[in-house]
Amino acid sequence: MHPIRRLCAALLLCLPLIASADDVRVAVAANFTAPMQRIAAAFAHDTGHRAVLAFGATGKFYAQIHNGAPFDVLLSADDSTPLRLEHDGIGMAGSRFTYAIGTLVLWSPREGYVDPQGKVLAGGDFRHLAVANPKTAPYGAAAMATLDRLGLREKLRPRFVQGENIAQTHQFVASGNAELGFVALSQVIEDGRIGKGSGWVVPADQHAPIRQDALLLRHGEGNPAARALLEYLRGETAKALIREYGYAVE
Repeated sequence: MHPIRRLCAALLLCLPLIASADDVRVAVAANFTAPMQRIAAAFAHDTGHRAVLAFGATGKFYAQIHNGAPFDVLLSADDSTPLRLEHDGIGMAGSRFTYAIGTLVLWSPREGYVDPQGKVLAGGDFRHLAVANPKTAPYGAAAMATLDRLGLREKLRPRFVQGENIAQTHQFVASGNAELGFVALSQVIEDGRIGKGSGWVVPADQHAPIRQDALLLRHGEGNPAARALLEYLRGETAKALIREYGYAVE
């Protein structure tokens, strides 16, 4: 076969693969940054589709989606925001499901600084405590609920350093702007345990469960890659990666 014809034949064979590969724009809760980056890579390898990721606070995403931001899928840090979007007619009914259940941790990059029971909070031997904005970040709401259960919210309020989302909150602590803070376990876990520093894994009964729901948005209704990603999140490859970062899955 002539080289040009051979090249054309090869290109024709590739066309179905190229045509079937689509992009899906995903709004991802900041706490899910690390696992979602790995899931997106595996998703691209296994399906040929590309997940274009944006990370931030769930409350901010809610406002952006209402204002027409062209996201196809929302991976929320809570279960109430996807429900609201579904009720608003912006999310597709019947597509919502829990992809992860998060764990809150009081963390410091200093070894031995945070005891395993979190008694350091009552001791008060610190100047700043980082928390995420409870109005826009579900992990911030969980942190406030925990402080309420401990009867420490008002006592510690003057020491709060508030992050817009859980990623910024983690940065406040990691950079030393706050000695300790409430972050997602997924941000500090290594090989199944807290890596650098010290922390108190907050018991689940200290706050409402951090159920993180996924939702297909109206913008992604006709996008095969969006539906493929949601299906992929339900599969064992994604679930194994999610568990690695300290989340529970159903």
